Amino acid sequence: MPPQDLIINDRPVHLAVRDHGGTGAPVLLLHGLGGTLLHWDTVAPLLTSAHRVVAMDLRGHGLSGDGPWEWEAVLDDVQAVIDHLGLDTPLLVGHSLGGMVAVRWALRHPDGPGIVNLDGLRSAETAPRHYAGIGQDERNALLAELKAVFDAQAEAMARPLPEEHAAMYPQRALRTTDEGLFVRPDAALARQIRYDPYFQDSVAAVADIRCPALFVLATRDLPGLPGRVGELMPALRAGIRRDLLPLTADRPHLRVLELDASHNMVAEQPERIAQAVLDHRTETTGQGA
Repeated sequence: MPPQDLIINDRPVHLAVRDHGGTGAPVLLLHGLGGTLLHWDTVAPLLTSAHRVVAMDLRGHGLSGDGPWEWEAVLDDVQAVIDHLGLDTPLLVGHSLGGMVAVRWALRHPDGPGIVNLDGLRSAETAPRHYAGIGQDERNALLAELKAVFDAQAEAMARPLPEEHAAMYPQRALRTTDEGLFVRPDAALARQIRYDPYFQDSVAAVADIRCPALFVLATRDLPGLPGRVGELMPALRAGIRRDLLPLTADRPHLRVLELDASHNMVAEQPERIAQAVLDHRTETTGQGA
């Protein structure tokens, strides 16, 4: 059967869901900032032979409704999808922002089946101390350039999207108003998330996770980064490893996998991502479903 799309609208923020079907233990997929549930359309079919697979649009994204980015409210959104579809206790798989949601979910559900976090531990625009292997002057200069890039993106998001650029986005990622087309999330929500301390750094919270968790880390830069911004990314990755690996060293329920991919790993390596999810479930339960 083809995937089934539905809207859960019996709550303050309605939620768009894609049910990919499948049999076995449930898996719920969470996309990153600016993404939609379409992010998972290549990975989901690779999981349905062993799992019931569902993806959702996070609030403010895709076809889901608008609401402030409050982490507990977002977790309530996740719970609403689980309850509506009778998913019981799913494995949460989140990319980027979705991975940060998954970490918070793990803290709320210490006895659950766990999470898979796909490069979702720190935003690029994190505190200076979170970068490693780079001189202070060089780091600060690159951070200033990165901030200028993000500021320019934020300004563009607040303006209607030129029609010639609309084809670059899936229709699901756009909203139509009397003023024109705008990308989702809107500029206000994107700014709120951008400066949220937990979005900037979720590594410290890993120490409090009690359920099984797999952290998949990128090893390459995103292609096409503007200016010298790409020179900052190795320092970001080095800082994540420096701070994450000691937290997992004596906690066998926390595992780390380094993947030959960039932050866009779901699109670049869908087979490897699916296999990591399947292997994680097998290793933590002793069975694949």
